[in-house]
Amino acid sequence: MENQWDKFFDENKKVWNDRVDTHLKSDFYDHANFMAGKSSLTEIEANALGDVNGKTLLHLQCHFGQDSISWARQGAKVTGIDFSEKAIETARNVNQELGLDVEFVHSNVYDLMDNLTGQFDIVFCTYGGIPWLPDLNKWAEIVGHFLKPGGVFYLAEFHPTLFMFNFENYKVEYGYFTEEKPYSEEISGTYADHKANVQGVENFWNHSISEVIMPLVGQGLQVLEFQEYDFSPYNCFPNMVEREPRRFCWGNFGVRFPHIFSLKMQKKGSTT
Repeated sequence: MENQWDKFFDENKKVWNDRVDTHLKSDFYDHANFMAGKSSLTEIEANALGDVNGKTLLHLQCHFGQDSISWARQGAKVTGIDFSEKAIETARNVNQELGLDVEFVHSNVYDLMDNLTGQFDIVFCTYGGIPWLPDLNKWAEIVGHFLKPGGVFYLAEFHPTLFMFNFENYKVEYGYFTEEKPYSEEISGTYADHKANVQGVENFWNHSISEVIMPLVGQGLQVLEFQEYDFSPYNCFPNMVEREPRRFCWGNFGVRFPHIFSLKMQKKGSTT
C-alpha cells in the first residue's frame, strides 16, 4: 500500500495493540464464557452463511479471533488475519488453549497477497472493519483475489449514516462519502471499556454504500442479499438503549434509522 497511509496505519495499530488486554478482560467480549463454548457471532451473521462445515473461511480484520474460532467450532477451516501483532499473538494462544486448528496471520489487509496464499470458499468481515481502510478499490481486489470462483463474500458493518453523527452530542460531524484524508481524533478508553487506560490517535474513513458495493462488483462479485437493520447487536457507542435483548439503538429519536447493513455476494464462476 502507498506510503501516504503508513502514519495513519501505525497510529491505529498502536491503539489496537493497546486494546487487546482490556478487551480480553471486558464484559463486552465475555471471554470466560466464550472459552467455555459460547459463540461470539451475533444474530445477523450467525444465520447468514448457513452450514459452513468443511468450508474454508478467510476472516479479515479478526482482532483476537473470537469470531474466527466461533466459525471453526461450526466446522469451518478458518484463517484469521489482523494488523495488530498483539491481537494475533493472543488469538494464537487462545486457539492453542482450545485445541483448535485456526490459522492466524499477522498482516495488514492491503499486504495480504504477500503474506498468504490460496483461495477460500468464504471471505468474511464484520463490524468496524472497513472504516480503518482508506481505499476500498484495493480492498475489493484483495477480496476478489482470495475468494474462489463460486465462493461467497459476507460483510456486516455499521451503516455509514450512523457514522455521520457524534454519538455524544447528537450532531452531524462526519461526511457520508469517503474523503481523501481520514478523520483523526484523540481517543481515551475503548468501546468495550470507556474508562480503560488506552490513549492514542484513531484515523478512520467513512464509506458510502455505493463505495462498498461497486468495487466488489468490479471484481466479478454479484449481490445475493443486501439488508439494513435499525439496531446494533453491540452496545458499543455512547447513549445507546437496549430496545430488545442484544438489540441496541443509539439515541431516542422516535424514528427508525439504519445502524447496520449486511452484504452477501458471490464470485462469478464454478466451484468445481
